[in-house]
Amino acid sequence: MMKKMEEDDRNKETRKLDPWGSMLIEDYKYLIDEFGIDDFNELKSHYPNPNHLIRRNIIFGHRGFEPVLNAIIKKKKFNVLSGIKPSGPFHLGTLTTAWEIVDFQKQGGTAFYCIADLEAYEDNGIPIDESYETAIDNVADILALGLDYKKACIYRQSKEERVKDMAFEFSRGVTLNMLKAIYGVREFGLYMTAMVQVGDILLPQLEDYGGPAPTVIPVGVDQDPHIRLTRDIARKFKKYNFIPPAATYHKLMRGIDGSDKMSKRNPMSYFTLNEDPKSIKKKLMNAFTGGRNTAEEQRKLGGRPEICNIYDLYKFHFIKDDDELKKIYKECTTGEVLCGFCKKRAVNIVLEFIENHNKKKEKLIDAAREILE
Repeated sequence: MMKKMEEDDRNKETRKLDPWGSMLIEDYKYLIDEFGIDDFNELKSHYPNPNHLIRRNIIFGHRGFEPVLNAIIKKKKFNVLSGIKPSGPFHLGTLTTAWEIVDFQKQGGTAFYCIADLEAYEDNGIPIDESYETAIDNVADILALGLDYKKACIYRQSKEERVKDMAFEFSRGVTLNMLKAIYGVREFGLYMTAMVQVGDILLPQLEDYGGPAPTVIPVGVDQDPHIRLTRDIARKFKKYNFIPPAATYHKLMRGIDGSDKMSKRNPMSYFTLNEDPKSIKKKLMNAFTGGRNTAEEQRKLGGRPEICNIYDLYKFHFIKDDDELKKIYKECTTGEVLCGFCKKRAVNIVLEFIENHNKKKEKLIDAAREILE
């Protein structure tokens, strides 16, 4: 028994959040306790017009969000920064963050959207000139999802000299041991991209953009190491008077096929917004659900939406109305609706969304190209 407890302790001690990997996170309460993440529930009742991710506890944690919340309530200046690594089309993971930056902009935030092409080169080996067309496609997606580019700063890491200058300057405040403690042993290039991301996160607070102001970074919880590093550096470089950047953390989706995580190595675990509708339909019809062994058993006992990946798609992305989501939940748990019908419903909802999205996106490709030129 003692040996098992010691092994469990060692497993928890060696567990790190990995911003460059795909990891299964089962215990979000453990993350709150272990990494000092604050519970977003404590702020939820004060948040004006909370979006569906907040209402449904998909956004579950934060670091230092109070100044941003105060700015939202009092309608004062604040910033929101997000971004994407141009390594492929928009998928379900990037869609979650997109909803968040669009919502923060609607709440009055000045939006910054970073194309992390330096990270795509270092982490994925994609040359910067090759990632350019992907970046245009990604920007068209975020515009189609509602980001107002006329009120936003959209840039490529490789072209933003201020970001690279800050990465160089702030490296004086970081030791190799610090980086190892936060990220583990990595290729040095990934440590460099972490420093570039520090520059990204602090860019909105430069005098060029109005100086220090509350800034929020909406991310999946796996990106917390970057936030911790940046908050530490913001405090060290006092001449800038940075306000330590805040972060909101959302839960990560499981693979739609029942795998622990979405991964490009497993195409059945996810789909992109550019994907052929027939391919998406096939993946949805083969998705893992919370159904029972037989239809008779499911009618008697009901389904289990809490482990169903079709229900997760509704909850995260495709059903924004809470009453409609509750109706689907009840239909499932009472056995009124079986998984076959629910999958077909999901196919119709998802494909209609993607068709409408791509019609908007097509009209914004030229604007996206102009922004990044």
